[in-house]
Amino acid sequence: MFTKETAFTWYTKAAAKMSEHKEELHDLDAAIGDGDHGINMDRGFTWLLQAVPEMQNLRLGEVLKTSGMILLSSVGGASGPLYGTLFLKGSATVGERDVLTSSELFTFFDVGVAALVARGRTKSGDKTMYDTWEPMLLEYKKQLESGATMVEIMRACVDAAAAGMTATIPMLAQKGRASYLGERSIGHQDPGATSSFYLIQALYESIRE
Repeated sequence: MFTKETAFTWYTKAAAKMSEHKEELHDLDAAIGDGDHGINMDRGFTWLLQAVPEMQNLRLGEVLKTSGMILLSSVGGASGPLYGTLFLKGSATVGERDVLTSSELFTFFDVGVAALVARGRTKSGDKTMYDTWEPMLLEYKKQLESGATMVEIMRACVDAAAAGMTATIPMLAQKGRASYLGERSIGHQDPGATSSFYLIQALYESIRE
């Protein structure tokens, strides 16, 4: 089950990962972008973590909505609106629930990622964060239909997300600053796909506890 407490644990672990991998994300972005993705992600999730005490009395849907607003305003660059949109639109599916089942958590991500795609005007293979989220969602649905537990689902989703992330290396960038490089963007892992992987990995570790 996914609860408000799960969300707070998720934010704690995600913030730790963004801090730990800040230089890696910087280097990936410096190769094909502005070089600020590591700083932006570290700042955004630090702010999100600092807001947890203020969200203790909120319902789960309000927590996720507030989280989206914080990420939207603090991450910066192109990623802030995308991550923020994922949480904001996904939170609208939660309603009055304080606990999400595996199926309901899938709906949160399915709707949130669809909104991310619409906002970014991207598609599979464009060398963006969606190339991590798409295989994650496909694997989630497959595992859900097989009757797997939430822990089992997310463990499989981490593997799928990792494969999607590394699959961006040989891709030709079609979006953002990286697209200006043309063929020079080939051979570099997408920074947004990488931070998305760390976010998914942090969720798995939170649910596993």
